[in-house]
Amino acid sequence: MVQATSSSSSSPVAIGPAGRAMAQPMDAALLEGLQQHLTMERQASAAYWAMAIWFGERELRGFCHYLKGEASNEQHHAGLVADYLMARGQTVILEPVASPRQHWRDPEELFSAIFQMEADVTTSLHQLYAMAERAGDVRTTVFLDPIVQGQIDSEHEAAHLLGRIRFAQGNPAAMLVIDGELSDGKHTPESVA
Repeated sequence: MVQATSSSSSSPVAIGPAGRAMAQPMDAALLEGLQQHLTMERQASAAYWAMAIWFGERELRGFCHYLKGEASNEQHHAGLVADYLMARGQTVILEPVASPRQHWRDPEELFSAIFQMEADVTTSLHQLYAMAERAGDVRTTVFLDPIVQGQIDSEHEAAHLLGRIRFAQGNPAAMLVIDGELSDGKHTPESVA
């Protein structure tokens, strides 16, 4: 972390590596974790895009549409992390993103991979939250609060869709019903509250 002070005013102002005023320095491990999480979100976006293509190749428009939206959501999440790092005076580092997997045996295998990916992102966020708490970085815990809740909701949705696909047992008619529901934006679990 580069930190300098402004010489043009009577009170010193910390400057982050990006040259921006910085109210609180970031713990190096937390900064590294946020950079890694940003890459994880970008990787998830690429994975969802590949999954959308897989369903598009199989004429399942609803699944394709839903997964394109998820790819966009993951890119948005990466953007939130990048915006936060910039707001904290840090330099955003874009690491290479690996080519995503493009072949699955069936929709159940693909949605099992989605659920695992979402669970991994949730774990990453929980680890970041714990790191921020240990570092006494309240700014980061406040930033992460709504993201953690949204991620828990995404994990719940992935589990719901995987359950519906498992229930369909590969029956083409049942899969077309789910595909139609996804086309209509019906992908969230029903609430009993």
